[in-house]
This record gives sequence, structure tokens and C-alpha cells, in this order.
Amino acid sequence: MLFLTSALPSAYGLEFPMTTRIEIEPIVEEKALAFEEATPLSAAALYGSIDLATTRVGTIFSSDLALVSSISHQVEMARTSYGAKKVAKFILVDEYGMGDKQFSCLNNLWTKESHWNYKAHNSRSGAHGIAQALPAEKMSVVGSDWRTNPVTQIRWGLRYITIRYDSPCKAWSHFKSKRYY
Repeated sequence: MLFLTSALPSAYGLEFPMTTRIEIEPIVEEKALAFEEATPLSAAALYGSIDLATTRVGTIFSSDLALVSSISHQVEMARTSYGAKKVAKFILVDEYGMGDKQFSCLNNLWTKESHWNYKAHNSRSGAHGIAQALPAEKMSVVGSDWRTNPVTQIRWGLRYITIRYDSPCKAWSHFKSKRYY
């Protein structure tokens, strides 16, 4: 028997409104093969793609739960500016293959934009979040939790920078000359 708890984001952090009792059925060889093909290869592949409410009983294993736990830890850590910088540097190095120089430019850029505050909101323009997305709703391409999840904002910001400018240093250079990026 396995007890699962679903965590929901709130203004005060994560809330745990319910506990679910799940009986895991034994895995037959056919199901094991089907599961192996569907298993995400990394936290990035799993991030935002798991919906515990619609997942079939028996398909969540300890490795998946460990990934969910790791992602939850990452989100909580990124709620502070120090933690957000750590998470952004990890994603920049691990997923984009960029180094310290690029992170330094990213740090300069997002410090000017939001001071790494995921709640930052410009009431005049409507820009929101760590990367100051304008309009803010466009962050929903990465995740529907963009208002409250700093990791979603970081992932969107890095995606935007690499699509539009190729690198954080090019985005920082543009920002220095135009006062926006």
C-alpha cells in the first residue's frame, strides 16, 4: 500500500489538502515494457508533465516520486533570490550548456529587471516575474503556474533569451543599449 500526497501551490507555499491511498497492482512483463518506453529521461522531461490526478494506479514509481520531490525542492529553493540564482545557473549549465560568463550576464540582466523576485510586477507595463515577461501570460507556454512558480519563470526566461538573443550576454548587451530586452 502506498500513500501519496498532492501538493498545491498557494500564496503561503505548498499546501497538502489530501492524502490518497493507492493499491499498486503487480507489474506483468507487458506493462513493464510499456512503462519503460514512457518513462521520462530527466527532470526537465518530467517537469510540468505529470498530473497525479489522472495517472493510472501503479504507474508512479519511486524514481518518479524522487523527481517530483526534486522539482518541489527546486521550486521552494527558487522562492528566494539566492535560490533562484542557483536554480537558474544549474539549468543554464545543465540544459543549455552555458558557463559562468553567461550566468554573470544573466545575473546582471535579471537583477536589473526584478532583483530575482518571482513576485515582481510592473504595474505600469504589466511585466511580471523574474524575467519581467510582457505580456506576462506568454509564460504559460512553459507552465500554467507561471504566476507562483519561480522555476517556470526561469525556464521561460532562458527559453526567451536563447530564442531571441542566442545567449544571456547578447540579451544583456541589448538591455544596456536599449534599456529593455
